[in-house]
Amino acid sequence: MNYDLTDDQYAFQQTARRFAQQQLAPFAKEWDEQQIFPKNAFIEAGKLGFMAMYVPENQKGIGLSRLDSAIIMEELASECTSTAAFISIHNMAFNMLALYGQPSVLDTWCTDLASGKKLVSYCLTEPGAGSDAASLSTKAQRHDDHYLLNGTKAFISGAGETDLLIVMARTSPDGAKGISCFAVPANTKGISFGKKEQKLGWNNQPTALINFDNVRIPLDHLLAKEGLGFKLAMEGLDGGRINIAACSLGTARKSLELSTCYVKERKQFGQAISEFQATQFKLADMLTELTAARQMIRLAAYKLDTSHSDKATYCAMAKRFATDLCFRICDEALQLHGGYGYIKEYPLERHFRDTRVHRILEGTNEIMRIIIAKRLLTDENMNLLS
Repeated sequence: MNYDLTDDQYAFQQTARRFAQQQLAPFAKEWDEQQIFPKNAFIEAGKLGFMAMYVPENQKGIGLSRLDSAIIMEELASECTSTAAFISIHNMAFNMLALYGQPSVLDTWCTDLASGKKLVSYCLTEPGAGSDAASLSTKAQRHDDHYLLNGTKAFISGAGETDLLIVMARTSPDGAKGISCFAVPANTKGISFGKKEQKLGWNNQPTALINFDNVRIPLDHLLAKEGLGFKLAMEGLDGGRINIAACSLGTARKSLELSTCYVKERKQFGQAISEFQATQFKLADMLTELTAARQMIRLAAYKLDTSHSDKATYCAMAKRFATDLCFRICDEALQLHGGYGYIKEYPLERHFRDTRVHRILEGTNEIMRIIIAKRLLTDENMNLLS
């Protein structure tokens, strides 16, 4: 096995790092404090292909692998976690459209979505259907040449600011098999948005309810076929879990970088606190955990790229492991900064806040454990253990 980056991957990494340092880092604090959704940054990201990383080239994407994309996501998140996380969501929803949309819809949307001039939200969660996504109640009823969409979606990133919604809705009462997926323009009559939620982190992207009241959807806005919506949603989440894990990784790496510099400069009891063994042990554990999380993410990305039969399990393991460990690294970094880590002049408190939600979204880490355990318990040949 070769764990080194290829020349192309190194080029992607360095390009993303320069972009993040120049286009995200100088503004991240302001965006967070003033709750600014950085649409211009998304357009700049689109110029480099970052708004369509693994979208197929024939649909205006750059067709990268999930491993290549995870490397890019780590770099973007190192300078602004929340902006990188929305880029992840946009890529996930756009890719679903690109893979399963009808030509008439693709012709309308793909160019603008790839450029970042228009943005897309992923709409699965409902007020009464979070972890149990298959129990969603939003309905799409067919009427001759259209569907009528009714229901409510909750905790939707970008709600009120994005242009297209990828919506999972029930077309029959048949459990998960009764869910279908639709591309819905956000300005369609009958769509309304709730108040912008005030959140612990991710403050530079809006999160709100979306209400659908007899929203008319043309038949060609159905993705794939009726009854495949839950499959498409879960397929999208596999890659989304890798991306959000990579966002945690990038933020944790930045936190460790800041802490390493800080402990060399900060003096107490006549010496730099980096000289205390307790500090050295903490830094050693943080670096070890960071490296372990990175390898787990890249393994899962490889499994997804190669369509491994257990790819969903590996994605769940990577998401659970990396988001837990990387949040802990951010917490330890804040602790190393002492009181300075707790004030907004330093970015540690923002890193801490922004990574906390990663253990909840794209499937809570408790659900990740259920996915992993169920697969292990049905793995008669114990392939996961070998």
